Amino acid sequence: VQLVESGGGSVQAGGSLKLSCAAPDFTCRRNFMAWFRQAPGKEREGVAAISCFSGVTYYADSVKGRFSISRDNAKNTVYLQMNSLRPEDTATYYCGTGSVSSDSWHDGGRFDYWGQGTQVTVS
Repeated sequence: VQLVESGGGSVQAGGSLKLSCAAPDFTCRRNFMAWFRQAPGKEREGVAAISCFSGVTYYADSVKGRFSISRDNAKNTVYLQMNSLRPEDTATYYCGTGSVSSDSWHDGGRFDYWGQGTQVTVS
């Protein structure tokens, strides 16, 4: 399964970015798709996830109200709209997919496939 992230970049605090995760050879039916991030010297953190089966979304407390995850089934693509960005959002963002649950979506160790990552820098 190939996952390809795009949309990262540098933005000033308060700005917005939209990340994309394309899965050209994978149709997510019962898996979750999720965004994680990892800043230098910090552990990987689950940011947001979406159930491909139900469409229900999940968010880390640190991004609730600012980030929004969505998917376009026709394009096999998942998005992460990030608004009101803060310097502490600076990290490499990764897209992943796995057979997880609503209780374990934030556990990156349970995900099977990952993209290469895209850098987000907020100053």
